[in-house]
Amino acid sequence: MGSQASVLAEASVADVKPASIKEWFFIIGLIYILLVAVAMIGGGFKAVAGENAKALFGFAQNPITGLVIGTVATALIQSSSTVTSIIVGLVAGGLPVVIAIPMVMGANIGTTITNTIVSLGHVKQGEEFRRAFAAATIHDFFNLLSVIIFLPLEISFGLLDKIGNFFGGLMLGSEAISLQNLNFIKPLVKPALHFINDSLLGALPHLLGGLIMIALGVALIIAAITMIGKVLKVLMVGKAKEVLHWAVGRGPLSGLASGTFMTVLVQSSSTTTSLIVPLAGNGVFNLRQVYPFTLGANIGTCITALLAATAITGPNALFALQIALIHLSYNVLGVIVIYGIPFLRNLPLVAARTLADATVKNKLYALVYILTVFFIAPATLIAGSSLLGL
Repeated sequence: MGSQASVLAEASVADVKPASIKEWFFIIGLIYILLVAVAMIGGGFKAVAGENAKALFGFAQNPITGLVIGTVATALIQSSSTVTSIIVGLVAGGLPVVIAIPMVMGANIGTTITNTIVSLGHVKQGEEFRRAFAAATIHDFFNLLSVIIFLPLEISFGLLDKIGNFFGGLMLGSEAISLQNLNFIKPLVKPALHFINDSLLGALPHLLGGLIMIALGVALIIAAITMIGKVLKVLMVGKAKEVLHWAVGRGPLSGLASGTFMTVLVQSSSTTTSLIVPLAGNGVFNLRQVYPFTLGANIGTCITALLAATAITGPNALFALQIALIHLSYNVLGVIVIYGIPFLRNLPLVAARTLADATVKNKLYALVYILTVFFIAPATLIAGSSLLGL
């Protein structure tokens, strides 16, 4: 496999024309803008929420509200890693694990809003938008199906609770892990965020500055994705395309491993899946190739909460480690059960394609979908659980 990669890489370099080198650097610059824009949205929401961010979790009184709070909080903060790390801290502070489990499930759903927004950058390009929107929403449908399967099992039998308790007991007492330097994305975007905060928005009220950051982040995402799409149409041909297919397109296991590894490096499944959506939109990867890659992103994003949990000491250290391991177990089991069973594997594919086909015909479906999945449905579930006295 290594020699094949070397051959492809050498062929790719040989095929790259000198005139296209500037375009590749332009792509790198646009990707950097995309990363900054994603960080801006998260930073903007944190600025708006302030110290009240953790208060979002105070409403979780039962599994349904826990699921909803995890979904909405992650959709707002734009980082499942951040939300699950907060959940680990809350468990260490006394939040019941049975409430925290649905919250991490919800975090999986909430994180998918980022790549769905990214797909809107292709909204004016018919077929391209259809491919991008399907690639974005297949992540949504997989995570929704995973909740439908595992949340009832958890409520009825405590399946994940028992798994997390078993492995947490085995690991407790091991040396704490610290791999914070592995996250090389944060130092890269930090100077740009500081410049925006201090030089551009520093004189504005905190709330207004946060709102402007959110709006500017969304605008930059759309602009960056539009430009990336145009340049990729020219560049993604020949051997360069083969090299990318070697990383993601060599089969489900390769795609799964690639998605996991990339997300471990950047510690953000939102970033990982947002970068693959434009490639799907431009036809570089098809939906079946993108599918396992996004599942790998689910697994890779667990690293942050695991690192946070291993540093916690005291009487609740076991529970903190337990919820982090539950998050990992949940995502791994989701891949094994859903992707491993052909009938279940095809459900997210069919759902994503059907919704994308409908959305191409009427763009209003995209707005309705985002509002329904990430805001209206959660509000309805909370109201329903309150009426039923859950």
